[in-house]
Amino acid sequence: MTSSPDIRAIVLTDDGIFPNNSRVALTRYPRIFRSLVDPKKIEAFLVSNGWHPLWRYGIYPYHHYHTTAHEFLGCFSGSARVIFGGDKGQALDLKAGDGVMVPAGVAHKCLSANNFAVVGAYPNGQSPDMNYGEARERPKADLAIDALGLPPNDPVTGKAWPDFPGRIS
Repeated sequence: MTSSPDIRAIVLTDDGIFPNNSRVALTRYPRIFRSLVDPKKIEAFLVSNGWHPLWRYGIYPYHHYHTTAHEFLGCFSGSARVIFGGDKGQALDLKAGDGVMVPAGVAHKCLSANNFAVVGAYPNGQSPDMNYGEARERPKADLAIDALGLPPNDPVTGKAWPDFPGRIS
């Protein structure tokens, strides 16, 4: 892992369609895996910090979010523009070597991609569900996100709460 002074926390609140998450910030780690763009090395690194990788793929080209797991995306190939938080959210340009911790409830959608692939990982004991911003999903989604609580630790630094880059004061 390479240290990055550019770790950025972005608060994404409920937009009326997607719950997003007002307790945990979306956390972007630019160039954090600059020397680990091999997905197996990224996976091993995440396992050492208590997050288990479940898949390798791109990011879906439609808005979706999870209520039963926080998600970490470790970019190992190509580049993409991804919007987080719904249509009025925050679009980020991601590339191989970047990482993003997506809190439960935060919508995400790939807008464009060029040979883009990520490792998807979750805190030990958590598994993702799929939600799409449909009215029938709420308030059950809100209750599940509240019940899930905070991530147990940061996927990159390994630090436990409250010493977590995505902590909202």
